[in-house]
Amino acid sequence: MVTRLSHLFLRTLREHPADAEVASHRLLVRAGYIRRAAPGIFTWLPLGLKVKARIESIVREEMANAGAQEVHFPALLPREPYELSGRWQSYGDGIFRLHDRKGADYLLAPTHEEMFTLLVKDLYSSYKDLPLTIFQIQDKYRDEARPRAGLLRGREFTMKDAYSFDASDAGLEASYESQRDAYERIFQRLGLEYVIVAADNGLMGGARSEEFLHPTPVGEDTFVRSDGGYAANVEAFTTAVPEAIAFDADASPVVFDSPDTPTIETLVAHCNAHFDGEYTAADTLKNVVLALTHVDGTRELVVVGLPGDREVDEKRAEVAFAPAEVETATAEDFENNPLLVKGYIGPWSPTGAVLGEDSATGIRYLVDPRVSEGSSWITGANIDQKHAHSVVAGRDFFADGIVEIANVRAGDPAPDGSGPVELARGMEIGHVFQLGRFFAETLGLKVLDENGKLVTVTMGSYGIGITRILAIIAELHNDDKGLIWPASVAPFDVHVVAAGRDQVVFDTAAEISDQLESAGLDVLYDDRAKVSPGVKFGDAELVGVPKIVIVGRGAADGLVELWDRRTGERESVAAAGIVARLSGR
Repeated sequence: MVTRLSHLFLRTLREHPADAEVASHRLLVRAGYIRRAAPGIFTWLPLGLKVKARIESIVREEMANAGAQEVHFPALLPREPYELSGRWQSYGDGIFRLHDRKGADYLLAPTHEEMFTLLVKDLYSSYKDLPLTIFQIQDKYRDEARPRAGLLRGREFTMKDAYSFDASDAGLEASYESQRDAYERIFQRLGLEYVIVAADNGLMGGARSEEFLHPTPVGEDTFVRSDGGYAANVEAFTTAVPEAIAFDADASPVVFDSPDTPTIETLVAHCNAHFDGEYTAADTLKNVVLALTHVDGTRELVVVGLPGDREVDEKRAEVAFAPAEVETATAEDFENNPLLVKGYIGPWSPTGAVLGEDSATGIRYLVDPRVSEGSSWITGANIDQKHAHSVVAGRDFFADGIVEIANVRAGDPAPDGSGPVELARGMEIGHVFQLGRFFAETLGLKVLDENGKLVTVTMGSYGIGITRILAIIAELHNDDKGLIWPASVAPFDVHVVAAGRDQVVFDTAAEISDQLESAGLDVLYDDRAKVSPGVKFGDAELVGVPKIVIVGRGAADGLVELWDRRTGERESVAAAGIVARLSGR
């Protein structure tokens, strides 16, 4: 049935919403696709649901082509499965928790790994049942501290999440590749540029994790890539480790007075003023004190040594120390640890107040990979107003471990030797992840193998952000007039506009709309009788259907105008031939 605009639940807006930060947010609200219900939460209107359904249809088709079957879980979930996996605690404040009238704990699902695992455990018990891939398209909920950018970062969002179940690692590899290929087909059909980057495996481990990022200036992810083909999310970037340097075991660090030099900048200036040679921040060892709040609520200080020309990347630090929360140490932390001399901290000291779990401070000391054995540094002497030079890693101090929290810069060497990297911004649109056996082991998902022995199932996880993709498409396809949807996801195939007052205009427009609908096209017909052509054209531009048929004063002569919203071209066409023209018949 033809959708008549006079009956469509739609009101367009002439002004941008005050809280909209990006083009997709502004235009989706103005064009009547979504309405704000609360911060990061939106009501979906008929136009928005149609576009969303078209994206979901493409996803469903390619999931079916990859052999996946659809299920649907509730969004309201019990605490117990998440308690077993440890994620009831590790999610911290990031999820919505609630309880029923009897006091039982529930959560609004942030993700469904536990439920998928338990469902398969409930129904399958033999390797003969596998491989299996099941998926759902379902709403998820995250208690975002700062929801922003409309649908790009919300508290409620729609995802497609799929999970594969195999009895062997070889089976997981095949399932993973099948889903990875399906993702490429999906994004190609949606017309989305994407870069596949190596991603952090997270707390669950797993052998392989890759993100599909759409390059965009409004993206919240930074990724790196080299001309030689290396690509990784910045959180997963690994530093090329310098080779060890031979050092003189008999030499010693030299302590020197360095008044009023609590920063790297002031330290470098002091060295250049008092010592021979030219010194830069890269010659210094910066020691950053971080406070970790663990899942059990305990607070731990760690000190990280990194080259003075590097800064801490907050996202890399969050990944490195997850699930603990990370923040810079406070003044109170320093008061409680007087051996940490703020502004003059170092891993070695003539007083013996060195850093390390087994040292006088008892504080874990971790270093950047560039602080390799034999490397020599200028760093704090753990004495107020004093630093030391010729402090050598592996001779004068030893780290408790290596940690990757330093910022990545353009020009850094790719870890695979493929050349220097460049940095770009991107938005995650999909993630494929070899989960391995974490959830199956935790929740007891085992099957009998061909020898009758119980083996733990290995899993893969595959997510696509449906509503985020919709927003990205809107972000890509618009102009100063409004949205311009690609034909594959547009809410309608054709928008027919009756632009005139004569009855012949409305009769011709109604007839063309019916004929287009009969030809298999989805039609929006602007039949509003007391609305001016200018307002109708403005709404057509705002709503963004790519093909517009204007029935105006030429209708009496058997002519209509075909307007291609994508190119802006308008041409006069015989009304009798418009259906064949648009339907390809």
